[in-house]
Amino acid sequence: MRTPPSTVAILAPPGVQMLDVSGPADVFAEANRQSGREVYSVVTVGTAPLAIMASSGMRFLPDTTVHQEFERLDTLLVAGSPALADAAVDLGVVAWLQRQAARSRRYGSICSGALLFARTGLLDGRRVTTHWKVAELLAERHPSLHVEADAFVMRDGPVCTAAGVTAGMDLAIALVEEDLGRDIAKAVAAELVVFYRRPGGQMQFSRHGESAPAGRGALQELQRYVASHPGEDHSVASMAARVGLSPRHFARIFRQDVGMTPAAFVEAMRVEAARRLLEDEHETPKRVADRLGYANANGLRRAFLRRFGVTPADYRKRHAHARL
Repeated sequence: MRTPPSTVAILAPPGVQMLDVSGPADVFAEANRQSGREVYSVVTVGTAPLAIMASSGMRFLPDTTVHQEFERLDTLLVAGSPALADAAVDLGVVAWLQRQAARSRRYGSICSGALLFARTGLLDGRRVTTHWKVAELLAERHPSLHVEADAFVMRDGPVCTAAGVTAGMDLAIALVEEDLGRDIAKAVAAELVVFYRRPGGQMQFSRHGESAPAGRGALQELQRYVASHPGEDHSVASMAARVGLSPRHFARIFRQDVGMTPAAFVEAMRVEAARRLLEDEHETPKRVADRLGYANANGLRRAFLRRFGVTPADYRKRHAHARL
């Protein structure tokens, strides 16, 4: 007897990020082709019986809506939308997700879809990820979650979550590997010209180092100075002297106002400057380290790995096309 395909339901909220839906759908469709049989049947679900306008302005008709109850699901995923951070909670949609998850083998979210799925309580106590830009917001709203802001994909029991946008494809490939094995998953990745397992973490794509200065006026001026002169001496003593405070008092109020230690801030600014140099100029990691005040290239390498999960050399190689 032929095994029926596993149903993958993807809820597309209003203003959905199109790639959160189409990316995983393409992965599952390619897995069907690579395996020579219909393993997966992807169903898109809307919150109303209307065309969905994506964040890009594209419109599409979902296969069904939250008015349908599935008898059984293999995988239930909630796609993200830039509007979810400020959207009112639709308790009917939350209740639907709770009911469908109870009928699913695994469930979770893609990108900011975690903000909606977390409302169900089904992620409580779990390790999850989401788009780096809303990771802090997700953790604030749901303190019981263990939010891994740097991860591309997280799996904790039946819960499977993905980071921002294209990471939905990383998640889908991981699920294909779980179901069909490594060879099929690698073949899918090769056909779609994406990483089978992406190196590093999603923070390599964030721009946290370019955020606005925080705290009182004198500290904001200091932050701007460090950001524009990352290669200078920025010891606690030198920074404290610049704002006319004792080193101990300076370190205390800096952490209080800015949310990190002075040393962590200086490292963030230097690594952000290093990233720009590696992306935009014909600079080797050694020369970048010299320009930014590191004693040697190993110091930059360790700092880069801590923040982005990849080495400066690998990062530079990945962005070599920008210098052609």
